[in-house]
Amino acid sequence: MASSADIGGKRLISLAPDAWVKWVTQSPDVLGREILASEFQWISRESDVVVKVYHPKIKDFLVLNELQLRYNIRLPRRMRAYAALAEERYNLPVYPVLINILPPPETIKIASGYESEVLSLHARQDYRVINLWEVDAQIVFQQPLPSLLPFVPVLKGGDEIAVVQQAVQALRGDEQLNELEPLLAFFASFVLSSALVQQIMRWDMAVLQESPWYQEILNEGRREELLSGIELGLELKFGAQGLQLMPEISQITDLDVLKTICEGLRTINSLEEIRQIYTTNET
Repeated sequence: MASSADIGGKRLISLAPDAWVKWVTQSPDVLGREILASEFQWISRESDVVVKVYHPKIKDFLVLNELQLRYNIRLPRRMRAYAALAEERYNLPVYPVLINILPPPETIKIASGYESEVLSLHARQDYRVINLWEVDAQIVFQQPLPSLLPFVPVLKGGDEIAVVQQAVQALRGDEQLNELEPLLAFFASFVLSSALVQQIMRWDMAVLQESPWYQEILNEGRREELLSGIELGLELKFGAQGLQLMPEISQITDLDVLKTICEGLRTINSLEEIRQIYTTNET
């Protein structure tokens, strides 16, 4: 199952890749050329969107976009892995960008880089962080940035009825964008009551709940929570050795299997017992 971010990310960025890369890099001289395939074999998530770009001084390089519904503690390591894999695959420098859609719990601090040290050897990966709740909603209409229209309700100042209505009108006025209306409704439901969203959109909220967008985002949110809990449990119980299972576990899309692993960590005493949970379910 493709993740919601993958379904939305590639589709949204492809609407205006040039405007998107100019915005995420904050460089007006960057030109978006093409969206590249970015699936990496040992990482199951496909929410990364790689755009090949050109800059007069740097020449060709890659902008790697990782869209996340909510930030989690696994992301710095993932950003390091994605950037390295993209650079190796395409033999081009990489500018990684992490776009967080909804704010995490206040207890979680969002990191803007990854660092590790083993026997005085250091590894480091910087990346740009964009938190959508800190982005002014009016930028979407002024620049314009059609890729961000569905996210307007969760942007800064985007929770006003008039602003949501403006976004709805912009989506409905473009044949390429009107299919994204359920996604806008989904994010509007985070900041406005269902009755208000229904009034603005002029359609039954049941349509939203039945849409693939709604179900995919809900499932991905649950999956991320389970994976974060599993990773924390593995690290606390088995240390670095336990984290070696994460590349395998991260490929699991079945929420019931992930839940079984998460609950099993309370009583399981060996990594082999954990591996048996998901290998048994595969067969």
